[in-house]
Amino acid sequence: MPDLLKKYRSMRDFGDTPEPAGGKARRAKLPLFVIQKHHASHLHYDFRLEMEGVLKSWSVPKGPSYDPTVKRLAMMTEDHPYDYASFEGVIPEGNYGAGNVIIWDTGEWEFLEPGHDPVKALKQGKLTFRMFGRKMFGEWALVRIHGRSPKGNEWLLLKHRDGFASQEVDITAVAPLSVVSNRDVEDIGGDRIWESNRKATSRRAPTIASRIAAERGQASKRGTVGSKRIAAKAPRTTAPPGTRKPRKAAGTKKKGSPTRSAQAQKPEASSPTRSSRARSPRKAAPTPRRRPR
Repeated sequence: MPDLLKKYRSMRDFGDTPEPAGGKARRAKLPLFVIQKHHASHLHYDFRLEMEGVLKSWSVPKGPSYDPTVKRLAMMTEDHPYDYASFEGVIPEGNYGAGNVIIWDTGEWEFLEPGHDPVKALKQGKLTFRMFGRKMFGEWALVRIHGRSPKGNEWLLLKHRDGFASQEVDITAVAPLSVVSNRDVEDIGGDRIWESNRKATSRRAPTIASRIAAERGQASKRGTVGSKRIAAKAPRTTAPPGTRKPRKAAGTKKKGSPTRSAQAQKPEASSPTRSSRARSPRKAAPTPRRRPR
């Protein structure tokens, strides 16, 4: 059996890079897929499908699109080991593909056509499959472009017209974060180094539906807060004519400027006579005694 990872291993120094050197595939009903957002010399998305015990890989510069009319260029690259599906971290400078990597989406995929063998279909240049991920759903296809490249590694990633297809949603803009760490590719630092036995984090990124609902909720909340601010800035209503404001206790700080009616009715606090009267009220006159009859 040919060593499908020979080219992969020849391009890397595993004494320097944290990338895995190999790994066995799991036993599951459906094979695994992973899409890693990779900021190396340029930002792109590494699209990987589990097949023949390895991850068949394509580099998609603009990422997937849910619009069936959009055809994304996908350059086929070397096969990657199965353990690469859990790699999220930093490839150090001086190594092949140096830069930050996050797990943008992961899940399972199901082969549809042509025929019954996905390996044979891949060699023939067309692969149709269904995806079950956090961001990727529905039917997709990879189609090789003939005659454009002597290497024969140019493919197109297409979305089929199904219930998940949409021309309105840009999936890479709506859901840019990792489904493992909930971080963007620029937020990954040296603190995240790949470990073969690390446990999956319990903090999970929101699904597309929950993210859109959260954004709508934030927009509604901003509108509510704005209305409260407007209400808080509304001018105070003046007292009806003829009413008298209660006099504030001595020593209380005066807030705002009084209305004209209040100025006309309020005694002058600056008058020394009146202020002294307010502080020391005048004693009542003694009641005269009456003579008995």
